[in-house]
Amino acid sequence: MKILFDLFPIILFFAAFKLAGSDPEQANALAMSIGYHADIKQIPILNATAIAIIATFVQIGWVWFRHGKVDTMLWVSLGLIVVFGGATLWLHDPTFIKWKPTVLYWLFAVTLLVSDYVFKKNLISVMMKGQVKLPSPVWRRLNLSWVLFFAGMGVLNLYVAFNYSESTWVNFKLFGFMGLMLVFIVLQGLMLSKHMEEGENP
Repeated sequence: MKILFDLFPIILFFAAFKLAGSDPEQANALAMSIGYHADIKQIPILNATAIAIIATFVQIGWVWFRHGKVDTMLWVSLGLIVVFGGATLWLHDPTFIKWKPTVLYWLFAVTLLVSDYVFKKNLISVMMKGQVKLPSPVWRRLNLSWVLFFAGMGVLNLYVAFNYSESTWVNFKLFGFMGLMLVFIVLQGLMLSKHMEEGENP
C-alpha cells in the first residue's frame, strides 16, 4: 500500500493524461470554463500536470494529518512539482515537467553521494538500521549502487522524454520506473542475502 501512496501523484498524472487524451475537446472545454486557455494538442499534458500538483498537495496534507510531520524528500518533491509544473502551466511548455523527474532522481543521487563521502553518513545504512548488519565496505557499495541507479534513471528519463512521444514518456514515467525499480530492488536483495549468508558462515 505504501508504494501506491508514494506513487499517488504519478498515478493520477497518468490517469489525467490518458483521460484528457481520449477526449481533448471536452478536457479543453473544462479548462476554458475556469479561464485557462491553451492549444488543444497540449491539453492532456497540461491537465495531467495540474492534477499532479494538486495530488502532491493532498499527499503532503494527508501525511501531515496522520503523522504530524512530513519527510524532507516529500517537501522537495512538492517544491519541484510546483516549480517545474507551474512553469509548464504558465508557459504552456511541457519541457519543464519532463525535466522534473530527472532533477528529483539526480537530487537523490547527489544526496546519497555527499552524505556518504563528505559527511560520512551512509543514508542507506541509516534507513535499514536494525534490519540488516553488514560491513562498512558493503554499505558503501550498496549506497553507490543506488547513486548510480538514480543517476541512470535521470538520464533515461531525459532520453525517453525527448526522443519519443509524450504518451510513451507518460507510460514510462509510471510503468518504466516501477519495473526498473522492482528489478533493481530484487538484485539488491540478492546481493544482501549473499553477504548475510557469509556473515552467518564465517
